[in-house]
Amino acid sequence: MTAGRTHRVGYAPGAYDLFHIGHLNILRHARSQCDYLVAGVVSDEMAELAKGRRPMIPLVERLEIVRSVKYVDAAFVETVPDKLETWKQVRFDVLFKGDDWRGTAKGEKLERDFAGVGVEIVYFPYTVHTSSTQLRRSLDLLTQEAGPAAGISEGQR
Repeated sequence: MTAGRTHRVGYAPGAYDLFHIGHLNILRHARSQCDYLVAGVVSDEMAELAKGRRPMIPLVERLEIVRSVKYVDAAFVETVPDKLETWKQVRFDVLFKGDDWRGTAKGEKLERDFAGVGVEIVYFPYTVHTSSTQLRRSLDLLTQEAGPAAGISEGQR
């Protein structure tokens, strides 16, 4: 734990786009392993940089949704790609990620970077049957099938 602090602060970063049960599971599990949970909500620009597309739900709405989850003590807007920079602002003791990061180059880099400042990385099971990517694909298919009659223009998506 960070010097002088008696409670364990956890950090759970994510885009939290199209909020679903996988997001809720990560936040619930994270809160069970810390005394205070900060959810890092990635800005639209950061999400686009990381995933190649902007979230469907605007940042202000994603932030409000995440703040309203009972397991979350605070929400923080992530605006830089470097998690160590975020750590300098939030000062968490443990970072939570889905286990789809475990054993990957980006997961191993995260572990190395945070070992130097004493932050533990904890992985939780990734919810395979539900993801924002799958939900987005389904929505895209539905709007393509419905066509212009659905009342959704290309610019609204």
